[in-house]
Amino acid sequence: MTGTIVSINVSQGGVPKRPVAEARVGANGLAGDAQRWEHHGGPLRAVCLWSQERIEALRAEGHPLEPGAAGENLTISGLDWDRLDPGAELRVGEVRLRVTEYTKPCRKIAACFAGGDVERISQARHPGWSRLYASVLAGGTVRVGDAVEVVPVPETS
Repeated sequence: MTGTIVSINVSQGGVPKRPVAEARVGANGLAGDAQRWEHHGGPLRAVCLWSQERIEALRAEGHPLEPGAAGENLTISGLDWDRLDPGAELRVGEVRLRVTEYTKPCRKIAACFAGGDVERISQARHPGWSRLYASVLAGGTVRVGDAVEVVPVPETS
């Protein structure tokens, strides 16, 4: 399963995150992206991922979303979002990520949703629509247009 980075998004705090052409990715996330670690960021939530196809479907429902508006760092097209669960590993350009958890919707992104319904992307209420947090297994630089590949994870016995 292969996809593509359609947007790389950073901010000095809060949302929306604004697009950049490329970013350096390290253990604590993207260079130029500030986080309040008690709620976001840190090594286990270094990078926030979301699906361009989910954004488009939500826009069709009437939600005023754009890439980065809900706080994701990497907006990705072409992956089967229903099949990405914690533990999945991704190769994003030269970077390697491991999905660690589903994000919890925050009231600070309420403006992105009709009626402020942030629960529309709650994994518990709408499985497969959540953004994902990932840790960084190998850092490097990511660029818009880079391939995103799901990497098979060896089974442990």
